[in-house]
Amino acid sequence: MVLVDLLIKNATILTLDAHGNRADFLSSYKGKITGVWNKEEFENAQNSLSFEQNYMEYDLKGKTLIPGFVDTHNHILGYATNKVQVDCSPNKNKNISDVLSNLKEYHIENPNEGWILGYGYDDTMLEENRHPTRGDLDKVSSERPILIKHISNHLAVANSAALEIAKLNTSTQDPEGGSFGRDDQNKLNGVLYEPAAMDLVSQHIPVPNIKDLSELLRKASEDYVAQGITTNTDAALTFSREFPDYDAHIDAIKEKANPMRMRFMVMGELLLDGGIFENFNATELNDKILNDSNGMARLDSAKLFQDGSIQGLTSALRKPYYCDKDLVGELIFNQKDLNDMVLNLHNRGYRIAIHGNGDHAIGSIIEAYKNAIDISPRQDHRHRIEHVQTATKEDLITMREYDIAASFFINHVYYWGDRHKNIFLGPERANRINPLKEADDLGILYTLHSDCPITPISPLFSVWAAVNRLTSDGFVLGPDQRIDVETALKSMTIFGAKLNFEEDQIGTIEVDKYADFVVLDQDPTSVEPILIKDIQILSTIINGEVVYENKEVEFELE
Repeated sequence: MVLVDLLIKNATILTLDAHGNRADFLSSYKGKITGVWNKEEFENAQNSLSFEQNYMEYDLKGKTLIPGFVDTHNHILGYATNKVQVDCSPNKNKNISDVLSNLKEYHIENPNEGWILGYGYDDTMLEENRHPTRGDLDKVSSERPILIKHISNHLAVANSAALEIAKLNTSTQDPEGGSFGRDDQNKLNGVLYEPAAMDLVSQHIPVPNIKDLSELLRKASEDYVAQGITTNTDAALTFSREFPDYDAHIDAIKEKANPMRMRFMVMGELLLDGGIFENFNATELNDKILNDSNGMARLDSAKLFQDGSIQGLTSALRKPYYCDKDLVGELIFNQKDLNDMVLNLHNRGYRIAIHGNGDHAIGSIIEAYKNAIDISPRQDHRHRIEHVQTATKEDLITMREYDIAASFFINHVYYWGDRHKNIFLGPERANRINPLKEADDLGILYTLHSDCPITPISPLFSVWAAVNRLTSDGFVLGPDQRIDVETALKSMTIFGAKLNFEEDQIGTIEVDKYADFVVLDQDPTSVEPILIKDIQILSTIINGEVVYENKEVEFELE
């Protein structure tokens, strides 16, 4: 007998299973898939169906159903808090004057709000082709503290009031892993490079109310599920009074403000000497998260950084930047320290995720993983590298040898590809950025991600970018690194599930897996590849329940 409290019929179902099966009908019960059939199989199975009273039945009239999207690296809480900050991005600001005008408008309209915070400025897209400075921000206010974040989230700019609150001045030494911008007289110009410097200012921003953060997460989650995301990873979680990320997430889950399955990358400093979880192994911390979230969240990994941002010129490269033959960027940790941290976490059972954009950083991360695995072999560790943008073929071969996974920031090809080619990396390296086809040919476990709010949240856009590799100027960047549509869809579904150690629960449409689905108005494998990003999300279903319906198109679940 097949139990049914949800029946979906007349659908174009892409199961994305290992056999490439397609189907037309599907049933689930209490959030788990109980049946998947083509038309003939369904006719034969009808007598075995046991329908729950008040069961739901949806006729998709040929629309496409796929597994729910799995985004393995983004910053949903950062995206949420951006909603109450000033938009300094290229979407609204052509020059520094525009940035100052928008900050000034906020200053006037919110005179009693304390700090003025902004996000998303991009020096390479401003007409002045430079960072704003403390002097620029002081024109908005020299008395009220102002901090605006770079689009990479690896840089920020503070005004004089913010620097004074942080007690930073000309005599302040650069922190390890970061630096301060300085003018011709060696005075701080307000530009803060990397979190090590940024945090010295941001730690003085008043602590948000957890309920307010939870409400912002509600709004952010609405945007995420509207893009078909059913499982989501917050890629830099902290647990502290100053940064109450965890408590806000747990509140949002318990209040059902966020219906997604959440996975947390916990910042490494919390797990190492002096951190609040220095005595926890991975199982103990995962059990805590599962218990606190009623099973809707779990530990993803221990998170470390080994370099910065390519577009911020802080990524560590083996060869100089195309635009500056004297600049190669810097590693955040020396090799011995990174090796020691990775071995510590590895031995305590953690899966480790390390940010690496530049190939020098990627090589350093690989070396640290190799060291830990050679000293203390562990099967199926699924250690991962985040972004992996400039990995060489040799890097990828070693990653495959040691079963190191990759989460590629594919959206960079569109948003920064032209500047990678013309400014940051030069044509040769830019053509290989995010080398998906090489990784796929080698059999590396990999996924795609948005790194939202660095780029907009949209799995279909990431699929489009992987298949087309088109830049914003219309140039095909590295055509040899394109992957096919079905593989790209898998990189946002079953590959993500496997990276999350959940391939037996989510990622494909098969019996006994969770009933997490996305309804699309077109089949991505049947349209022209260039049109994939324009496919509409019609509905999102998690645990067999509809959590999103698109009210802007003529389609209703019925």
